[in-house]
Amino acid sequence: MVAVSWERAGNLLKDVEELMRDLSRRLGEPVLGPMALEHLATGGKRLRARLALAAVDALGTDAEQGLGWAAACELLHNATLIHDDIQDGDEVRRGHPTTWARHGREQAINVGDLMLLLPLVAVGEADLDDAIKARLATALGRHACAVISGQGAELEMGQQGRTERDIYVKTVVGKTSGLFELPVEGAAIVAGRSAAQAANLSAAFRPMGILFQMQDDVLDLYGDKGRGSPGSDIREGKISALVVEHLGCCPADRDWLLSLLRTPRDQTPDDEVRRAIERMRTSGALAAVSRRIAEESERIRNDSAWTTEPALGEIAMRLVDRVLEPVASVLTLTKR
Repeated sequence: MVAVSWERAGNLLKDVEELMRDLSRRLGEPVLGPMALEHLATGGKRLRARLALAAVDALGTDAEQGLGWAAACELLHNATLIHDDIQDGDEVRRGHPTTWARHGREQAINVGDLMLLLPLVAVGEADLDDAIKARLATALGRHACAVISGQGAELEMGQQGRTERDIYVKTVVGKTSGLFELPVEGAAIVAGRSAAQAANLSAAFRPMGILFQMQDDVLDLYGDKGRGSPGSDIREGKISALVVEHLGCCPADRDWLLSLLRTPRDQTPDDEVRRAIERMRTSGALAAVSRRIAEESERIRNDSAWTTEPALGEIAMRLVDRVLEPVASVLTLTKR
């Protein structure tokens, strides 16, 4: 069942892609639809869509019943990416110019807004009972609010120079975990689980967001995130897991590092970015984040939810491996 769930989800992704394109064409005519299609064509792992489909299958329902839900989750995720790029000033994503870099901030905001609302249409047009659709729409709205609030909290962290780990984790739970909890909650709803059961199963995927964000922070400085040169997070002034750990062990660097993070992106010296990347390596910050990644991985693997839903637990294990794959070599080096 597990292999079938994950692999069958992969086989259905082409149908999810077509549904997202169809919605973008129909509801984004004549101007915004092509821009949305352009963004979707840049690719991405489609982890949220695949998780939604695999979870529906793992919970005992035909994965095809989750096509609309999978599209809704992926469209919401991509809407947040378009808005993130505007706020962060990123001109490259997935190796391609971002929407705002191509079409300007004003139109990019419009495209992002369009894609924030397309998920509701995807749910509304799904071949599901009205009661199920209503529960899915509520889940969409609740998690979207959490993600947007998390984004606001992340910007506030940078503006105020808050580097406490508990604040970082709380922010990530809102911004990133919500987009891993949402596919599972909806899948449980599609599969006929009660509200309490759906909430419990989705909560088991909350650490997945923390895991994903920490690996993403590592990837930005020590790998290739498809945004040009390393250090985009530093240039945009982000309080990442590496910043949190570095200032925890090297408080004397606080004024220098926060000043660097507050420097306007186009004025941030490349040599200072390289210095920060090296300092975080030699200070032990990279090793500390690597240990926390290992801890979150174990937390996911040992969650009691898998006792009653072992097939969903195996999906979680597959997802952990997929999330960590881009930084596997970096994590291996920190263990030596």
